[in-house]
Amino acid sequence: MAALNRLLRAGAAVRLPTAAARRCILSLAFSGGDARQGMPGRRDPVSRNVQWVFLGCPGVGKGTYASRLSQLLGVPHIATGDLVREELASSGPLAPQEILEGVTDIDLVVNLKLREDVLLAKCLGRRICGQCGKNFNVASINVKGENGRPGIFMAPLPPPAQCMSKLVTRADDTEEVVKERLRIYNETSQPVEEFYRSRGKLLEFDLPGGIPESWPKLLQVLNLEDHDDKQSAAA
Repeated sequence: MAALNRLLRAGAAVRLPTAAARRCILSLAFSGGDARQGMPGRRDPVSRNVQWVFLGCPGVGKGTYASRLSQLLGVPHIATGDLVREELASSGPLAPQEILEGVTDIDLVVNLKLREDVLLAKCLGRRICGQCGKNFNVASINVKGENGRPGIFMAPLPPPAQCMSKLVTRADDTEEVVKERLRIYNETSQPVEEFYRSRGKLLEFDLPGGIPESWPKLLQVLNLEDHDDKQSAAA
């Protein structure tokens, strides 16, 4: 675990795949930052850095929210991909949480959740510009609330005119592949969720929509404020 240890000592945010499938990832994004009163697993920020983990199914937006928080807190965010996959392959029968607990002390696990029908629509709407490589999303999601379930709105992220004719769909963004990734993720993530839930470190967060709807509420439950976001909203 030498390579993983070096990353965690740097205060990293790690994207950790499971051993179950190469394309179905159990994403764990670590951020070292201040603890805020009211968060599960709160520690004295003077005495140590806080290790945060972002858990969630493929396509839910773990990397996006971890990156935003790393910028807000001024801490590193590192996606390891193949490096951590190699660590899992070389560690024998150990589960992901056992590997993590062996190299760092996790303070808080934020479990990002999104209902499956919305997640499927979001994944199927993903597009990439074949020229500039930027990511877009053509899906316009507006699910009405019913039977006590809240509605969810996600506006599309359309490309500029110069990218419109160059959009391509990822080969694995098909309904069959996405559903299989979700099935494998749901099976492999349950032990990890239970592991941290039993230790009082799991924070469940249901995404109410896209970034404009979800980001302020995520900051609220983490007892954080984004002054730049407030200023841009007021402008």
